[in-house]
Amino acid sequence: MSSSSATPLHTVDLIRKKRDGNPLSEEEIGFLVSGAATSTIPLEQLSAWLMASWIRGLTVDETRALAIAMRDSGEKFDPTRLGKIAVDKHSTGGVGDKTSFLVAPIAAACGVVVPMISGRALGHTGGTLDKLESIPGYRTALSLAEFESVLRSCGASIVSQTLSLVPADRVLYSLRDRTGTVENAGLICASILSKKLAAGLDALVLDVKTGSGAFLRKMEDAEMLAALMVATAEAAGTRTVALLTDMGQPLGRASGNWIEIAECVELLRGERHASSEDVRELSLRLAGWMITLGGKASNVEYGYKMAESALEDGSALAVFLKMVDAHGGDVSVFDDLSAFHKPDVTRVLNAWDTGTIVDMDTMAIGWAVQRTGAGREAKDESETPSESLGWDPVDPHAGIAFHARRGARVEKGQPIATLFATTAAQMDEAEARLKAAIRISDEPVGAPPPLVSRIFDRESAEAYLANPVKVKKTRTRD
Repeated sequence: MSSSSATPLHTVDLIRKKRDGNPLSEEEIGFLVSGAATSTIPLEQLSAWLMASWIRGLTVDETRALAIAMRDSGEKFDPTRLGKIAVDKHSTGGVGDKTSFLVAPIAAACGVVVPMISGRALGHTGGTLDKLESIPGYRTALSLAEFESVLRSCGASIVSQTLSLVPADRVLYSLRDRTGTVENAGLICASILSKKLAAGLDALVLDVKTGSGAFLRKMEDAEMLAALMVATAEAAGTRTVALLTDMGQPLGRASGNWIEIAECVELLRGERHASSEDVRELSLRLAGWMITLGGKASNVEYGYKMAESALEDGSALAVFLKMVDAHGGDVSVFDDLSAFHKPDVTRVLNAWDTGTIVDMDTMAIGWAVQRTGAGREAKDESETPSESLGWDPVDPHAGIAFHARRGARVEKGQPIATLFATTAAQMDEAEARLKAAIRISDEPVGAPPPLVSRIFDRESAEAYLANPVKVKKTRTRD
């Protein structure tokens, strides 16, 4: 982007301006985004601006300008040629958060098209793409032409950003993971929406996490993010709703890569496990909204029923298998889910006391999962010249399977989790972190929070943002 102002823009000046607590203009934000996309601004300066933004916060106007500038930093996908309403779902990230592998095929089986552009592991949360790549042969890096072809044949496709699609976010997303600047409502909003808006969506359903495993633990911060994203997406012409959902414990019974895929395949096959019911229920609610916003259901209650029918009659499973095959994935690995799972090191964590699991620090559990080898800490130093930032590999078989959840009564010596790691050293650290994150006690356990606590649509989001008491800045620290 070339500046139209009389005075040339300089990155250091903009860093200082943000550092001192002053909002940047649309033009100034566009300058920074263009520099990220074209590699004309050094990474250390972009990192400094991100940290200043994290500390000082972004205003509502800055956030909207950032989302739009990032959306327009590269190519955009046009789904209108597919002849169907394009609807997607996005989660702000959690531990064991695997609903994409259910809602995409469910919604596609019900007649909408789902062009899902996803990300990799970020901070303590897992990555949708890393999980899919645990399926041998599954290609997440498709060209836009290939993306359209898969959508035309399957109705759903889950891919990574191409080098030309939202290139600014690709750089900033990686930098945020490595500079401690993830947990900021404005930066999260802009990153998510830049990718979703670049996909040409007609409608979007947002899953905004709250609780100990969410990037934004405080309810007021999650509400701010939800309202901000809904209003921003609606202003860009995409019909949007946001559900605030509980992340006070890992979602489902598996957190990792392959083991999460396996849990979803079981659900798609109609197999039900008590510890996977929250995954199933949340997926049906999200898919019900997708189907409704996509015009296939007259109301969300009917959308839910349609979603449940697609899950139970096998049509969603058929879409999932067809999508995996279209992406080059080996669907034969689903013939025997346990046989394919071959972790290097396995260890069972037994209860160290008798009592009730009264608390699970889900963010700490997420870091334990990351330490098994399921997540990443550094970028790949062997990146190719065609990529400005790379990703180090993750272990597809690493992760943690839970045998007891919040509120469960356990006896001393009873298995409460099984850990799968790449090395013994990783196992030791992961086990220590997991044990420290789980509290067993005889004290009373309060009622669990609702799975979905609040829903924002355009009207409620705009009303929330119009409240000057609640909205000062989209920031996450006092």
